[in-house]
Amino acid sequence: MAEINGVKVPFIPIVQTDEIQKNRIRTGPSGFDSIFKEELEKIKFSSHAAKRLEARNIQLSETELSKLQDAVEKAEMKGAKDSLVMMDNTAFIVNVPNKTVVTAMQLGDNDNIFTNIDSVVFTQ
Repeated sequence: MAEINGVKVPFIPIVQTDEIQKNRIRTGPSGFDSIFKEELEKIKFSSHAAKRLEARNIQLSETELSKLQDAVEKAEMKGAKDSLVMMDNTAFIVNVPNKTVVTAMQLGDNDNIFTNIDSVVFTQ
């Protein structure tokens, strides 16, 4: 009886066993799991934050996104839940457990009153 991947089958496979081995999906640390985990670790922007960034003409470079990511990781290590992240003249309210920016504003735009935060992270 023929065997495919260690399972005996009641037919003769059309492809050879070597071809089956070549077509196997790779698993392990470099596979889907690691890419999925990396994507989950990245900071996200809520739809409200995305609208605020666009309306307030706030644009972030890759370097600034990296700084924001680092600030959120630092806040997470300290056990923060809702943080104000100050970067240059821009303030971001971030839900740390969800790694989600809730809103963003330039300093001096409004009254700049921040409520319901438990930590502040300054990043340069």
